[in-house]
Amino acid sequence: MRLLKNGDRPFHLGPFPLEVLPRDDGMATDEINRAPISPDADRPLRAMLGSALREYRDIFAQVADGDVAPEPAPDTDDPDRCTIDIKGAAYFLDASQVGICPIPGSAWREGAAPDGNNLAIVILLEHQRIPHDEPIAENWVLGNLVEMAEMRLTEIAGNIAGHIRLMGCNARVDLPGSRRLDEERLAVLAGLAVRQKDGTLANPYLDDFTLVVVSTDYKLTCDRPLAPAALRARGLRYWWGINDAQSGRERNRRARRPSWASRYPMETVKRVDRPSTLILDDEVPRVPKRAAFFERALQGDLGDKAQRERARFSTKHPISRSMVSSIRSMVPYQDGRVDEAADTSVLSDPAANARAIKALSYFLGSDLTGICEIPRYAWYSHKEDGTAIEMYHRYAVVMLIDQGFETMEGASGDDWISGSQSMRGYQRGAEIAGIMSNLLGQNGFSARAQTNADSDVLQIPLVLLAGLGELSRIGELVLNPFVGPRFKSVVLTTDMPLDVDKPIDFGLQTFCKGCLKCARECPCDAIPFGDKVMFNGYEIWKPDAERCARYRVTNPHGSACGRCMKTCPINKVVDTDGPLLPRMASWMGVNAMFMEKLMVPLATWADDALGNGRRNPAKKWWFDHEVVGDRVVEPKGVNRREIDPSRKVDSARQRMAYYNADMMPPPDAPGPVPVDRKAAMAAGQLLETPEEARARATAGGPAPDHYTPTPPVGSGPIQSLARNPYSAGYKDVDAAPDKTPGPTTTN
Repeated sequence: MRLLKNGDRPFHLGPFPLEVLPRDDGMATDEINRAPISPDADRPLRAMLGSALREYRDIFAQVADGDVAPEPAPDTDDPDRCTIDIKGAAYFLDASQVGICPIPGSAWREGAAPDGNNLAIVILLEHQRIPHDEPIAENWVLGNLVEMAEMRLTEIAGNIAGHIRLMGCNARVDLPGSRRLDEERLAVLAGLAVRQKDGTLANPYLDDFTLVVVSTDYKLTCDRPLAPAALRARGLRYWWGINDAQSGRERNRRARRPSWASRYPMETVKRVDRPSTLILDDEVPRVPKRAAFFERALQGDLGDKAQRERARFSTKHPISRSMVSSIRSMVPYQDGRVDEAADTSVLSDPAANARAIKALSYFLGSDLTGICEIPRYAWYSHKEDGTAIEMYHRYAVVMLIDQGFETMEGASGDDWISGSQSMRGYQRGAEIAGIMSNLLGQNGFSARAQTNADSDVLQIPLVLLAGLGELSRIGELVLNPFVGPRFKSVVLTTDMPLDVDKPIDFGLQTFCKGCLKCARECPCDAIPFGDKVMFNGYEIWKPDAERCARYRVTNPHGSACGRCMKTCPINKVVDTDGPLLPRMASWMGVNAMFMEKLMVPLATWADDALGNGRRNPAKKWWFDHEVVGDRVVEPKGVNRREIDPSRKVDSARQRMAYYNADMMPPPDAPGPVPVDRKAAMAAGQLLETPEEARARATAGGPAPDHYTPTPPVGSGPIQSLARNPYSAGYKDVDAAPDKTPGPTTTN
């Protein structure tokens, strides 16, 4: 058991201790000599969830093959290093186990022509558990375990294959339902399974799993077959965690949790009727999508450089670039097609529906899920082309996707993997919410996935109201007590009757008031050192959104930025495999808030003293590469920041810009609306303190004039917009954006 810090297990070894298993090269002979098996065929499709999963599997299948970059990427002449990159990428995408082996001639199915690739990357995925404790979700899930696994494996393998092709080598996903390769034979050769006497496969650590293969000519290091003795691996050492791999006791703990509860004990967190920060509901303005600073950069408000880089900033790395096509392809499927003939009366119990929806979300891969009613101000007022948005659903199912603690441990937060962490969260979230939207539509309920590529709602207030966290010093970011700020959100809006969750209070306002680490470590000085203000009706530590967006979009030595997430003291692992001290601190923070004022100074000092927020070289698996056009090149630089506890902060000298609602561009602005930073800095003088705002509202005073958004120009929908590169129809993230309107990303 680790006491202070997280372990140094190399990330590319994966969550299971495959490296300790006995190997036997002789096991390969029998496998190679087995006769080729018959061609593959899809299983009969089960209705409801099965059809939704199959639809998304087929979306990801579109990127199974494709063009290869015209030149090899730098550093790809070392098979061992390339193997670390590929296995790390697969585990980053949540594969359970990965192995690599040569492809013998006998591994091709009867009638299948070899594709010229000589190696197989075999990816194994454990089946999700059936929610037997929740009857509605159980009915949805039964019979669909393999369908679910094949959908997720096609997503993972498609991203891996796309990444390899960008690196300059061939790669093709052997698609479930039309496989040309014998995936079971290759799993034995790649050291992921043992062939039993009855011909079935057994894995040392998992009972039920599905396989997919990526064939490639990439130069990689092969694994060796397992010895039969490997099947005796689940002993006491495994129970406690071998080599810092996931332990059997942690797996058992998760399995004992209710299916509608996440693996984190959110039920222990204090629930309150109102968020822990002041929101003047009647005063918060509805804002247009055009006002988000990523959209402003895209439309030229921040200048030519920011506009050019906005089209590629988070996809400058080959891992994130490989995800773009799938993200675009999911946009047309966000609206669930409603079956008007469905009997909705069988799903009329809000409490039962809420449990079922949460259980389904966890089955599909959400890390944390909450539900709330959607307030008026959480709807954008206008789409990016100026078209007004009508409020069309009552409830929001809010889901958080963990961006990956161990990968973040190996990074600076603003280096080349940062954009990939975001894109992985966005891709997975769009997949989960889209499948749920499809299923609810089949059950007769209107539903829509609200994703980073196309959302009609602001997600931050919904994360807050759904009881998944509190507003933090980072500003426009909610912190969860168990994963901190290390997540991306996705929302499913619907009219299905649902019980809602209450907001939470785990003492974060006290903690963030005494901890300045995110502000101290911000590379562009965008996080405030000073006190909270009232901004457009919210009590908030308001960041300098323009400065933050500019840095994230134009970061020359990395892809995007998540430095605040990386260095936050609450960015920790708090399960039974995590280090003891952070787990104790987390428990105290949630269960002993009365001691928080005494604990915060010690906790923040200890966080620095332990070196938390520094890069852990054992966790770095990716290449520092940049995609330029259709080639992967060595970048001009790499951010390798470490924490700086000695840096002194002075809130009086920090100059922040505040773009109040009356400084937003018109929702239908026909062209660039350059920012006026000087005026925005002066606008800070208009802001109230939370105490002043509360007193004014209690006395019945009117909302400040600067809460009124800039009105539309009135010229109607705009036809000449720069298009969001992650939306459907966009062809090349390095090309000049086309001129047809399309959805925008959300901040």
